[in-house]
Amino acid sequence: MTVSPHILLHEQSLSLNNEKLAQVLTGIDNLLIIQDLDGVCMGLVKDPLTRVIEVEYVKATQFFNGHFYVLTNGEHIGQRGVKSIIERAFGDPAEVKDKGLYLPGLAAGGVQWQDRYGNVSHPGVSEQELAFLAEVPQRTRTRLESFFEQYEGLLAASELEECIQASVLDNKVSPTANLNTFHEKLGERTDIYIALQREMKNLMDELLQEAEVKGLGNSFFVHYAPNLGRDAQGQEIVWPAKEKDSGTTDFQFMIQGAIKEAGVLVILNSYYFQRTGKYPLGEGFNVRQAPKNHADLLNLVKANFDPAEMPLMVGVGDTVTSKVEEENGQTEIRRGGSDRNFLQLIQDIGREFDKGNIIVYVDSSQGEVKNRKPLKIGNVVVNDAGTPRQELVVLEGPGDARDLEDPLTLNVVFPEGHKQYAQCFQKAARSRQASDGTK
Repeated sequence: MTVSPHILLHEQSLSLNNEKLAQVLTGIDNLLIIQDLDGVCMGLVKDPLTRVIEVEYVKATQFFNGHFYVLTNGEHIGQRGVKSIIERAFGDPAEVKDKGLYLPGLAAGGVQWQDRYGNVSHPGVSEQELAFLAEVPQRTRTRLESFFEQYEGLLAASELEECIQASVLDNKVSPTANLNTFHEKLGERTDIYIALQREMKNLMDELLQEAEVKGLGNSFFVHYAPNLGRDAQGQEIVWPAKEKDSGTTDFQFMIQGAIKEAGVLVILNSYYFQRTGKYPLGEGFNVRQAPKNHADLLNLVKANFDPAEMPLMVGVGDTVTSKVEEENGQTEIRRGGSDRNFLQLIQDIGREFDKGNIIVYVDSSQGEVKNRKPLKIGNVVVNDAGTPRQELVVLEGPGDARDLEDPLTLNVVFPEGHKQYAQCFQKAARSRQASDGTK
């Protein structure tokens, strides 16, 4: 398959032209799609147990077999895992497994690998680490119960239990405190919610200290979503809540090295093996062996991957933030979001290898979770060969409008959210199927 050289989406910023994106997804043979899940192909919800995924979207991923992988901080397995969501959508787990309808790729930030048939492994994770992680959900529940004892009568016993059930995510390798339901129930009591954020951060800090005492000092880190980027020590910064802005809602206790940008290298390593029969980074390479910073990750790719086999990569995410803060006459820009770094790495690989990699942003602000800044869309007058006309454009992206030097360029955006993206993806899948059938 070939593609028109006039489709240069990587040179565009905040483009609404998803028709061109569909053409690229259809027409490129050496193609690698790396996609987030929540907010991208599923709507964001307060309680992860209520997530749903469209059957037709799942079926469409099969027409990109070998070219499509997920990369998520959620998990494949467990009662809240994407495997269960897909099985509920189809209503027949046996059919899902027999037809290979599970979504391949990396979960838990990169330490949980799954193939299309639902076979899951945890490369690089020890039994001792798994045992420590298994204790975190109960610790989280106990801390939440203790926290609300000081606010007796604020929530009915049944409401408190409902919130705790929704908040304590007993993921195998990324146990999480998800505060979305608490944020909704607390309403205008932002002061209490901020105190709750602080309490969850304190718990995460205590867990890290306890892990160190047990000889697991290099085993774990905490991922905050959304966040305000990283501090000078490389630790993610909690986004404090403000009125009508929940700030950080997810406090994820994760395996050290389980960062999405490292997952890009694992997926790329596997993709090269599919095409060439060789692993550029070795067969057993996993995220825990990857460098910790962006420059070193990029240099590892440059040193080991054959440019002649490098695919055109398409990175898809929904969580990219930036915030400009002014204090005492000083301006500081905080750039974060759980998808930012992996999208940035894909973009920079494309530039280094002259591949025109494409960064896709899905606006998830319309979901139940109201901590995303929506894209600002409007009409402008353009002069087309002397004839003025109205054109719908993106007036403002998801970051702070004062952040004028963000290194990440969002090439194509979907302002209507995951359903609009899924429709584009499914259209491309149908076209790809038809094209393959004519070969």
